[in-house]
Amino acid sequence: MSIVEITTFRLAEGVTDDSFLALDRRIQTELVPNQPGFLRRTTARHGDEWLVVTLWASDADAGAFQRAADGHPLQAELEHAAEAGTLHLTRYTTLD
Repeated sequence: MSIVEITTFRLAEGVTDDSFLALDRRIQTELVPNQPGFLRRTTARHGDEWLVVTLWASDADAGAFQRAADGHPLQAELEHAAEAGTLHLTRYTTLD
């Protein structure tokens, strides 16, 4: 069974779509790939709500990445780009 990690948020005041998408591309190419158990990541938007879906091979892999990303400059930029109180992460276990 793998893990579907869902992160939702709204952009902080003053953060443009373009500046966020540039940051998201850096996260996608510099921070997430080559992590053990990483399978896929995609970003989407509906109105002011943003969504990042990341697939991991296991909960342990998702947790290891979260610990590795904690304090990383790109992770800190993401946290600052999100409106305070709107950044939520939930992990789901697949059933197949």
